[in-house]
Amino acid sequence: MPPDTLFERITDYTTRADPYPLYAELRENGVSRQSDGSYLVGTYHEIAALLHDPRISSDLRNRTDPDELLARSDDMPPAFIGVDDPEHDRLRRIAMRPFGPPHSPGRIDALQGDITRIAEELIHEFRGRDRIDIVDDFAYPLPVTVICGLLGVPQEDVPRIRVWTNAIIAGFDFRHGEHPEQRRQSAVEAREAMAHYLGDLAEERRGHPTGDMLSALANDEGPEGRLTQPELMATAVLLLIAGHETTVNLITNGMLTLLRHPDILAKLRAEPELMPRAVEELLRYEPPVQFLPQRSPLTDIEVAGVTIPKGASLILVLASGNRDPLRFDDPDRFDPMREDNQHFGFGSGIHNCFGAPLARVEAQIALNALLRNLDDPRLVEDPPPYRRSPVLRGPRHLVIQHAAGT
Repeated sequence: MPPDTLFERITDYTTRADPYPLYAELRENGVSRQSDGSYLVGTYHEIAALLHDPRISSDLRNRTDPDELLARSDDMPPAFIGVDDPEHDRLRRIAMRPFGPPHSPGRIDALQGDITRIAEELIHEFRGRDRIDIVDDFAYPLPVTVICGLLGVPQEDVPRIRVWTNAIIAGFDFRHGEHPEQRRQSAVEAREAMAHYLGDLAEERRGHPTGDMLSALANDEGPEGRLTQPELMATAVLLLIAGHETTVNLITNGMLTLLRHPDILAKLRAEPELMPRAVEELLRYEPPVQFLPQRSPLTDIEVAGVTIPKGASLILVLASGNRDPLRFDDPDRFDPMREDNQHFGFGSGIHNCFGAPLARVEAQIALNALLRNLDDPRLVEDPPPYRRSPVLRGPRHLVIQHAAGT
């Protein structure tokens, strides 16, 4: 049966390559109530207000009817992305101590040399080939190598990480007319397996610090105290998955966009110092996270004249807000020189993306390295095949042809 509601059409795989006309329809409708009782919000100013509203919960336990695809059925506690303050603040503060300022201010800057080296090594591997898959040959191995090194996960275990991650992400596939139980159970089992694996690595380093983030989470006794073992496991899973999945999409969507705008590609190749601004525009124009499905009001609220009841499913369509003409001039135009670019590429509010500084650096280095080393790159297939997930939207493969170097 063809998709019926607006959300079903947005999440239907046939629209994955270009959901933006549906987002325009969503903005015209204002707040859109779906037949299942969920509410979609796609306008910039309303999304911004809701992301900063303490009456909006990220905890599924506050939902009146938790979505079967998103509900947890394992014994693991939710990571800080899925709880509210003050618990969210405590968990995030502990996780932030070994990652960034004020306690570890040089962590990301110190990684720039390693990221550049990894990018160059990956590019060296496909020199001499006239066809490459940007995803499998570059955009996936770069961030997964970086985050595994940061956490202290052995590189030989990366294949296991990919299998687990794919199963977990599949749990967010909103395919309609299909029973989700098998995907959900596979996601739960993969999350548990990854959590125990990371927990065991951290436990091995308890009392024997090794300088990585798992070691720090196991040993650091900050003012907020230490994570319990289940909290550590849940946090480590979040950091590992979020630390590479969204960046894969950012790099791949970025390269696809540049290949579709050869004049801008040429300008960035000639002026690589412009790449930071280009990455910000990519985060607005083709964000790796399209919407946040895990929100609900703690009380009845009014949004754009519509009353959304306590506990209802509230879906914030960030990618729609990023193309709102009431906020951005000519929003469907890719403009790396855009001013006042306060996008939702990393969300906003208390749940603003934890790893945003790392993702920005990785994307800037990765895209500059590709532009510097690929000679006359061209898409083999446009649109390319996309991943199943409508939440983490990006090409599954991005095959390009170029004049192979030596």
